Amino acid sequence: MTAVQDERRAVVLLSGGLDSATVLAEVVHQGYRAYALSVAYGQRHSAELAASEAIAAHFGAAAHQVLTVDVGRFGGSALTDQRIAVPENGADEGIPVTYVPARNTLFLSLALGWAEVLDAEAIFIGVNAVDYSGYPDCRPAFIEAFSALAAVATKSGVEGHGPRIEAPLLTLSKAQIITRGTALGVPWPLTVSCYQADTLGRACGRCDSCRLRREGFMAAGQVDPTRYQ
Repeated sequence: MTAVQDERRAVVLLSGGLDSATVLAEVVHQGYRAYALSVAYGQRHSAELAASEAIAAHFGAAAHQVLTVDVGRFGGSALTDQRIAVPENGADEGIPVTYVPARNTLFLSLALGWAEVLDAEAIFIGVNAVDYSGYPDCRPAFIEAFSALAAVATKSGVEGHGPRIEAPLLTLSKAQIITRGTALGVPWPLTVSCYQADTLGRACGRCDSCRLRREGFMAAGQVDPTRYQ
């Protein structure tokens, strides 16, 4: 498929959290025709998928696909294995049990396939290396490595016009992300960040993701609109 002349297309990985919602808002603000991609990977906090649908609709995404690749069957993460408790006592030392093995590698691979079909010029992902939880696939080195992979793994890449991998939040603090998202009109009440949100999308208020979100709103001088259980 060839993109319509002068139409800029981008695939946006959309989890339903505040980071990816901000990225989608940024992509739309930059004038791209946005194609949102969410993944049902076996996460226990599946309310984020409903949130991603609402956010994609809010920003007028050209399309929103939800793909199912249940890596939760492998286990190995508190986000996919009900036998592993989600930590509630602050960030772990090293790589925490909420790390999902190869998650962002999988997400970017799926986005790369869709981007090539769409002839999209970029793939946007909301990874962050400042206020993050110790995940190895949220670091600049990972983005650089995947960009190099994409350049040699696709027809469009080999032909010299493969999609760029963009991570606009990579070096921002959570407060900076919230400030930017507010300026772009992100509807914060629609977003779900909690690692163990209930079926209505209400946050636990205790996990590391809830802590980072709460501290981010405080540092940004804004009221936290999160709905708690």
